[in-house]
Amino acid sequence: MAREDEERIVDNEEVSRPTEEDQVVSRAGRRDNELSLPSGGCCMPSSTSHRFMALVFMCLLGFGSYFCYDAPGALQNYFKKDLNLTSAQFTLIYSIYSWPNVVLCFVGGFLIDRLFGIRLGTIIYMMILLVGQLIFACGGILDAFWMMILGRFIFGIGAESLAVAQNSYAVLWFKGKELNMVFGLQLSVARFGSTVNFWVMQPIYEYVSNFYKGHTALGVVLLLATLTCVMSMTCALILGWMDKRAERILQRNNNPAGQIPKLTDVFSFKPPFWMVSIICVAYYVAIFPFIALGQNFFVDRFGLSPAEANTVDSLVYLIAAVSSPVFGFIIDKLGRNVTWVFTATLTTIGAHALLTFTQLTPYVGMIIMGLSYSMLAASLWPLVALIIPEYQLGTAYGFCQSIQNLGLAVITIVAGIIVDHSGGEHMWLQLFFMGWLTIALISTGVIWAYNNKNRGNLNMTPQQRAQFVSAENYQNFE
Repeated sequence: MAREDEERIVDNEEVSRPTEEDQVVSRAGRRDNELSLPSGGCCMPSSTSHRFMALVFMCLLGFGSYFCYDAPGALQNYFKKDLNLTSAQFTLIYSIYSWPNVVLCFVGGFLIDRLFGIRLGTIIYMMILLVGQLIFACGGILDAFWMMILGRFIFGIGAESLAVAQNSYAVLWFKGKELNMVFGLQLSVARFGSTVNFWVMQPIYEYVSNFYKGHTALGVVLLLATLTCVMSMTCALILGWMDKRAERILQRNNNPAGQIPKLTDVFSFKPPFWMVSIICVAYYVAIFPFIALGQNFFVDRFGLSPAEANTVDSLVYLIAAVSSPVFGFIIDKLGRNVTWVFTATLTTIGAHALLTFTQLTPYVGMIIMGLSYSMLAASLWPLVALIIPEYQLGTAYGFCQSIQNLGLAVITIVAGIIVDHSGGEHMWLQLFFMGWLTIALISTGVIWAYNNKNRGNLNMTPQQRAQFVSAENYQNFE
């Protein structure tokens, strides 16, 4: 779908019939947006190989971040033993990651739109992430929990703003083409980082324990995990060079009208965007905190060993790594994004119910949860690009991340308190998660109703969207 057609969906002012001059600008915008030129060799930015190379580096941007984010989850027992932590203190490691991004993630997205630009912003946020992980590891070596919390705080600032930059890169290079599949691939590689983390961190800890003991061994393991962030930093530098070259060759202009992004722009966003933001909170708080606390859940509920529990706990990420690009490809072909979001939320509720109320092997519930998580990520995040103009995308994605982090910060703490006061009974925590998923389901219904009432294209097939472009009432959609 062409960029100028998508932008009419979200234009805050009524759009009149395009003049001949507008059509010239529109055609130029389409060429810029799709990064296409009439001709060029394999080294031209328009070529498939060049775009594929850029996609590889876009995906690897998040590998180090997700690998290090879930390191505490993979070593939960060692964290508690070596640092003498309660469940509430352990969940603080995750919640402190989210707290700064309640505000700073939104600001980070705005700074990409207004000040840094996507290339410099990505490099800055990657550097902040790297420094935070180094401080976190040093805190473990020195047995300084306060230093670990400080490092995790800084790590969170960089990681979530980096995710905003990663989403903006995807839209910049692939909007109007394979955007759902690209979001799926990004999630696939990122979650593969989490999966690898669950696979290797415990064996690495056991090996390092031959040379170091207690908190020192834990800190050394976290320091080794930092190498993945160094790799992601290298990818950020290479991708920035590629994007600068593409912008120069294609004379790309992502804001032909010259509109200046403002923080107050967020108040002009349409109701579907606010519902997407609610879903970002209500859905993900039933996934990430559950996985962070999952090891003890599977040990207590199903009698698994810690190693087996880690394997089951990592299934969501493993399934997501495989199925996310597949769902993205299917959604690119079939459309109906809102329907996919609704289906994903409903099946995730079913997965939690299976784990809570049945004795069925936990592998079934976690596989269903992994497939549902992949389905939602591939269908939800591209909706933002259909709702918000391109020059405001950094701000929009930043706001979504901020709201999500507010939810994760609060809910992770509450989840830890529920675990500490439930006496090993996990049903109340599971009901808590299912309640949030019900809120996500209701919000999806609101998007569907609003979209139908205003004759929007958020739940159309690609063919219907193409026809909708030329319809008379398309230009008056709110």
